[in-house]
Amino acid sequence: MVVQERAVRTRRRLVRAAALEIDRVGYEGARLSRICASASVSMGALTFHFPSKAALADAIQEEGRVIAHTLVDRVLESREPTLRAVAELTVGLAGLLEESVVARSAARLARERPQEPDRWTQVWLPTVQDLLERAREDGRPRLAVRPEAVTTLVRYLLTGAEVQIRGAGAPVAGADVGRVADQVEGIWRLVLDGMAAQGG
Repeated sequence: MVVQERAVRTRRRLVRAAALEIDRVGYEGARLSRICASASVSMGALTFHFPSKAALADAIQEEGRVIAHTLVDRVLESREPTLRAVAELTVGLAGLLEESVVARSAARLARERPQEPDRWTQVWLPTVQDLLERAREDGRPRLAVRPEAVTTLVRYLLTGAEVQIRGAGAPVAGADVGRVADQVEGIWRLVLDGMAAQGG
């Protein structure tokens, strides 16, 4: 039992260390030796748990999928009106990207390993599309734009959030930037107000 618990802890440390490395330098730039050093484990221990860098990336993507799926479930259980649920989900995902290096790395891996299943996007995108389709059908509030346009907005907001979180985005000079999730929430307020004005 003690050995099994230690193995689970080692595996968690490796996934976290790999997520930090991939978040910092990307999949191609990630080095197993740096991951081992960061996790304080030997290369033998790493290869015992993960036979390749791809297997380690798969584990990160799966953990990111689980984290995002938990958020999706929580938003759906909240029974918010459809457009507000899309906004809440987008803000929540931006918060995950901000707070969880595993989520951030899963999002990055989804882009950097296009030949692999995109576990990150595929956990939330179908929900966004379904909510928008329901908003179009039920008309409360009336969706005055194409659902595809709002889906594109969600993708752009999350990509922009990820860039800003990594420090690659340049904030407006003198602006009080604050948390990225708060910025995304502010953008959604503008969007929802605009949609209400357009539809009303």
